[in-house]
Amino acid sequence: MQPALQKKEQPTLKKTLGAVHLWAMAVGLVISGEYFGWNYGWAVAGTVGMLWATGIVTVLYLTFVFSFTELTTAIPEAGGPFAYAHKAFGPLGGLIAGYATLIEFLFATPAIAYALGAYVQFLYPTTNILYNAIAFYALFTWINLIGIKESAIFTLIVTLLAIAELLIYLGLVAPHFKMENFMQNSMPFGWKGVFAALPFAVWFYLAIEGVAMVAEEAKDHHRTIPRGYITGIATLTFLALAVMIATGGITRWQDLSAIDYPLPQTIGIVLGRNNGITKFFAGIGLFGLVASFHSIITGYSRQIYALARENYLPNFLAALHPKYKTPHWALIAGGLVGIISIYSGTTDKLIIFSALGAVFMYMISMVSLFKLRIDEAKMHRPFTAPFYPYFPAIALILSAICLVAIIYYNIWLSILFFAALLIIIAGFMIMGKHKSKEPV
Repeated sequence: MQPALQKKEQPTLKKTLGAVHLWAMAVGLVISGEYFGWNYGWAVAGTVGMLWATGIVTVLYLTFVFSFTELTTAIPEAGGPFAYAHKAFGPLGGLIAGYATLIEFLFATPAIAYALGAYVQFLYPTTNILYNAIAFYALFTWINLIGIKESAIFTLIVTLLAIAELLIYLGLVAPHFKMENFMQNSMPFGWKGVFAALPFAVWFYLAIEGVAMVAEEAKDHHRTIPRGYITGIATLTFLALAVMIATGGITRWQDLSAIDYPLPQTIGIVLGRNNGITKFFAGIGLFGLVASFHSIITGYSRQIYALARENYLPNFLAALHPKYKTPHWALIAGGLVGIISIYSGTTDKLIIFSALGAVFMYMISMVSLFKLRIDEAKMHRPFTAPFYPYFPAIALILSAICLVAIIYYNIWLSILFFAALLIIIAGFMIMGKHKSKEPV
């Protein structure tokens, strides 16, 4: 364990982010979920079944975000869920939350990278999806390296472009919406399909909590973080429901349920694949994926940095670049994991694995909130969860339902997730780190 004095002398992250940057990050982290991934839910649930799943998950995220904001403003640290669980349950709790968060963020990025590669191939059929994806990893790791303020400005720009594109998309396809298309065999697997679709509905909002990872870099965090979170979830809720419903009424949903570019394909159906607008839309469609890809890289690098800073990961990963003050080794390490994962070539499995880590972490965070309300009743809380204890309880229950559904329909992925966790916990306990009362 490092002495407290040594920790204070370590370089610190810059506080440069305002409310608009945090809103852009909240939306940017997630907005790729409106562009692809959710359509895999149609394959297991149909349009109405997926709509039910999305309704359940929307309630989950609304209650979760309002509850999670209490934790983020009270404990504004780069570790996010790791820091909250560590304070509530000690080193072992921090380890479990940190593991789940890393799984969520590290495996969301290769799914998005693969979709980026597929979008580029849609535009330029002679290109290779894998090579495209690796090139994106290299480019956006570098952009994240050059500084958080510069990175946040880039996020703001591409997020605004991505939102504008989705609004244009809705304007183009809405006049062609037909209810008979949306309702055609709309719930083929009944309520069983609704539960199977939950992880794909989670993809609509997955990673919004990544704002917590830049809490140390937020100015006036007690004001800017709540504004960023709340305006972010409101923006995403509208876009998620509007895009899914509008797309479902254009053609047979079966034709869009197994591809990584459902929106350009839909525009192609409406206007013709060779139409100039179709190609233009597919080109700027990259902005939505880029916004999430770039923002999630920021998120996982801060989580790796926080875990390494407390010696949960090799200490060199906590080093900050001498010029840019960004966690450069954490960025590189996360990128290498993502590039290796890309070669699986199974976007739907990466989405499910990421969603598994997410809902498990949501449960840990909500339990931490309840524990801290009891044990740290006098802790300063600039923002308190509304309708406590109902909002965090709803978020906890719905997260548990999503976790059970993911495990039930994805046994082998779940075994892999929990087996790896048990191995890590065993190693942690063998080294005796679970006995420490302070950060290790």
